[in-house]
Amino acid sequence: MKKYIGWIIVGTLVLYLMSIPAPCILALPTLLGWLVPVLMWSTLGKGARNQALLLLITGGLLVIFAAYRGIFLGWQKIFTANLPLLAMFVAVSFLALTNTGIEGQALPQGKRALTITAFGTHLLGAVINLSVLFVFGDRLRKNGILTKTQALVLARSFCSAAWWSPFFVATGVALTYAPGMSWHETLIPGAMMSLFAIGYSIVEVSFFKKDLFSGYPFRTETMIVPTFLAAVVLGVHYLQPDISILTIICLVAPLGALVFMKFRPRPAALRDFINTNLSSVGSQFTLFLAAGVFSAGIKSMTQVYPALFSLGGATLTPGLLSVILAVMIIIGIAGVHPVVSISIASPLLLPLNPNPSQLGFVFLSCWAISTASSPLSGVGLALVSRYQVSPKVIIQSNWLYATVMWATAATVGNLFFVH
Repeated sequence: MKKYIGWIIVGTLVLYLMSIPAPCILALPTLLGWLVPVLMWSTLGKGARNQALLLLITGGLLVIFAAYRGIFLGWQKIFTANLPLLAMFVAVSFLALTNTGIEGQALPQGKRALTITAFGTHLLGAVINLSVLFVFGDRLRKNGILTKTQALVLARSFCSAAWWSPFFVATGVALTYAPGMSWHETLIPGAMMSLFAIGYSIVEVSFFKKDLFSGYPFRTETMIVPTFLAAVVLGVHYLQPDISILTIICLVAPLGALVFMKFRPRPAALRDFINTNLSSVGSQFTLFLAAGVFSAGIKSMTQVYPALFSLGGATLTPGLLSVILAVMIIIGIAGVHPVVSISIASPLLLPLNPNPSQLGFVFLSCWAISTASSPLSGVGLALVSRYQVSPKVIIQSNWLYATVMWATAATVGNLFFVH
């Protein structure tokens, strides 16, 4: 069945969308979703397997113990918690079909090239996601290697889109683990954080680094697809606010990919993409499903021992949120996926009745900062394995960035959400 992995993944998306108006069939996309890590287990990296096993075993034991004490959340909450996120992840993966890169003889150099590359990476990555990093990296590298400044600009510019882009899985995670969060309320502060992060990186490279920056050769038409898709998502969400942003993206992203596909003939290219490329999301399926079980275990324990998880009756002050954000960022830089730390923090913080959008902004900030600063995040691993960037260099280049972004995010969160 391994040769059908891509189609099983597509089936998860299609059946999930069908289950929204017909919840009675939710078991079908759930079954297909869990079938993916089962079939791909032997092909996953050792780190992914170990982390998933730890989450599954710990979460499972906590669920069993809570059930023994009379608390059982139900199979649906245990096994389907992150199913909408997986559907979104599959949907946005199709957008890779719209991007074939730009060929050219020479790379532009200097501050203008740096600025265009940073904002271009950010805007394209906000819609097309991780594939943009590979397109840009493959074009910029020399002898298979990216310079230190190229690596930090690409990583920071791409990851900062997590603060605002509805196409980023980070947004789906925040909406899931901060119930009641309004994406419109986090959009402006998130966009401000993105601009500050990119501006910080441009100033750092322009005035404090000595490398001559070689940038990406952009064309105007490059921005047509992300601009159109973002406008459609925003328009539909404005006209139909009752439809969740995740559902809109699950519908718009694959349809947009079909319309703007660069490959011909379309049916053959689509079939080849499903058969050969879509299986790359297998590790995300494994981690997100395992994190859902783990989160269910934590939630179960908060109900078994409510006093133990009450944070000592603490009030959710801006200072406490800032400390929690700092801890989440440190954990993320150490290699723990943001969805794991978010799944732990959410059930602990929700009983304190936080502002949902403020909590969502904290989760988005954790994602944007930690993934850009860690050699063990998906972006960091791509830089290390594909472009021979030293893990030590990533840490050394980003510790000050992470600190400044944490302080700025805490300040911006207080300005926008504390009244």
